[in-house]
Amino acid sequence: MEGLKVSEAELMLYLQPSKSKNVSEAIFSELSSMLFKFNETFDGVLLAYSASSDDKLAKILPGLNPCFGVRLKAQLLLFNPKPNMILEGKVVKLGEHSIHVVVFGFSSATIIDEDIREEFDYRVKHGKESFTSTLNKRHKIEIGTVIRFVVKSFDEEILHMFGSLLPPHTGNVNWLDKYADENLVESNTKKRKDLQMMDHSKRTTDDDSIKKSKKHRSSHS
Repeated sequence: MEGLKVSEAELMLYLQPSKSKNVSEAIFSELSSMLFKFNETFDGVLLAYSASSDDKLAKILPGLNPCFGVRLKAQLLLFNPKPNMILEGKVVKLGEHSIHVVVFGFSSATIIDEDIREEFDYRVKHGKESFTSTLNKRHKIEIGTVIRFVVKSFDEEILHMFGSLLPPHTGNVNWLDKYADENLVESNTKKRKDLQMMDHSKRTTDDDSIKKSKKHRSSHS
């Protein structure tokens, strides 16, 4: 999925002297406090990490709040969606004019009606809401559906996105993966049949023209 990247980083963590007895736990606590928040230094939301320290000795830095620094080598999994990237998320709420999605369980996305292509009709059947394609009834978006959408914008402070379902390669992931190729085959088959019919019609028209021409010449002779 787009929007994810793995970054190698060298970090310096500043810890309180009271945590010197268990540095590993202090490092874990410090890095864990950064999870699922946008970090300008990392240029993304930290989703996971692995870190190691080569420092055997750490010097205490003097000041009003004494601390000691620990150098780390870390591998970071970051999330930073950009406009036009393709993401996938689970639908948690539907409305007549909007679709609400959760991505990776922490980031939300909203797709409003102007960004939902016209083939999708909002329907309520037996109390169950859905956006159903008028071109293929098997293509439905319901609560619990995993959808593929295009990012329009991302608010780094509240981790919220606005998305779009206007491009044809967006919609219900299950349907897109299972039936899109099948529909393409059907579409190509229909095109071939249409071309064959046009070709047959053209040949018939040409044959009729030849017959009329022969009849015209024979009548003059």
